[in-house]
Amino acid sequence: MFNSAQTTFSPSTDSNSLPLEHSEQLALAIAEAADDRKGEDIVILKVDEVSYLADYFIIVTGFSTVQVRAIARSIEDKVEELFERVPLRTEGKSEGSWILQDFGEAIVHIFLPEEREFYNLDAFWGHGEPVEFNRQTS
Repeated sequence: MFNSAQTTFSPSTDSNSLPLEHSEQLALAIAEAADDRKGEDIVILKVDEVSYLADYFIIVTGFSTVQVRAIARSIEDKVEELFERVPLRTEGKSEGSWILQDFGEAIVHIFLPEEREFYNLDAFWGHGEPVEFNRQTS
């Protein structure tokens, strides 16, 4: 689990980039924030070797548009708190069926189940390296 007390981050001035080890901490913090809002089937894929888009993709399922938006809000809050960053781009908030948040090194996809199944990003990017994420127990 990512412990924010161990590491402090300063805002980046050069296109918002982090070293790869910090990119992984960013991805794990995003997954934790999604888990805090009861996101399901959280998958973290390390895609730096297979994509120039990002170092990590995080894929999450929410079960209503309200939950999908809450997960997105939770992620934004946690990343801003821990890394002093906001998404470079966000898409889909008004619809709430698939929200994409681009943090540069990490891209988050928050889906309703039907959209996640239809677009099947898990399989499309399945050649990325899975990153272990231990969910919080409640």
